[in-house]
Amino acid sequence: MLEAFGLYLVRTSVLVLGTPILGSGTGFAGYKIALIMAVTTVLFISGGMDAAEPLGVGGFGYGLLCFREVLIGLFLAFVLQVVVLAVRVGGELIGTEMAFNMASLVDPGTGVRTPLITQFYEALFFLGLLSVNGHHWVLGALANSFERAPIGNLHIGDGAPALMRDLFGHMFAAGFVFAAPVLVLLMLVSVLIGLMARVVPQVNVLEMGFTLRVGIGLVGMFVFSPLIAPAMDVLFKNLMGGLDGCLDAIGG
Repeated sequence: MLEAFGLYLVRTSVLVLGTPILGSGTGFAGYKIALIMAVTTVLFISGGMDAAEPLGVGGFGYGLLCFREVLIGLFLAFVLQVVVLAVRVGGELIGTEMAFNMASLVDPGTGVRTPLITQFYEALFFLGLLSVNGHHWVLGALANSFERAPIGNLHIGDGAPALMRDLFGHMFAAGFVFAAPVLVLLMLVSVLIGLMARVVPQVNVLEMGFTLRVGIGLVGMFVFSPLIAPAMDVLFKNLMGGLDGCLDAIGG
C-alpha cells in the first residue's frame, strides 16, 4: 500500500508544484504540503486502493516507476504553463512597444524579470481561470490521469512529443492574437512619431515618443478591454483541449 501511495504522491506533487495556479512561489510552504497530501489521500482512497497490493519491483524498478510519475506530472503541468506563456508573450509584446520593460520586476515564482504589463495580464488570466473553475479542470485531469495511465507500469503513450509541439505553436500564436489590438494601435503611434520627426525635426522625438507611447498604450488597454474576454475564452478552451489531449497521449 505504501508503494502505491508513494507513486500517487509523486505524480500529485509534481503537478501541484509545476502548475502556476497551484504551486506559485519559491518556498515549499506548509499549505503546499497540506494540499499535496490532501489531494493524494483523496485520489488514493477513491481510486488507488485497487493498486495497493505489492508492486513486486526492487529499488531500481521502483525508481523507474517514480521517474515515470514525474514525467506524467510535468506533462500535465506543461499544458497550463504553455497557456500562461501565451499571456506572457502578449504582455511582453505590449510592454516592449510601450517601453515599459525598463520598469520590470523580478517574479519571485520564477526568478525572471517580468514587466508590469505582463504581470497585469497574468493577474487577469488567473482571476478569469479561477472564476470558471479552471483549478477544478487541473485537478480533474490529475484524477483522470490515474485511470488513463495507471500506476505500476512503465508505459507512456508516444503522442506526448507531438502534442507538446502543437500546443506550443498554437499558444505562441494565441499570444500574438491576445495582444493584437493594442499592438496595432502602438504601431500606428510609431508611424505617427516617425512622420512628426520628419516634418518637425525640432521636436524632441525621444521624450515625446516615450510619453505618447505610454499614454496611448494605457488608453488602448482600457478601450480594447472588452476584447480580452473572448481572447481568454479561447485560451480556456485551448487549456481544456490540451488537458484532454494530454490524457489521450499518456494513455496511448
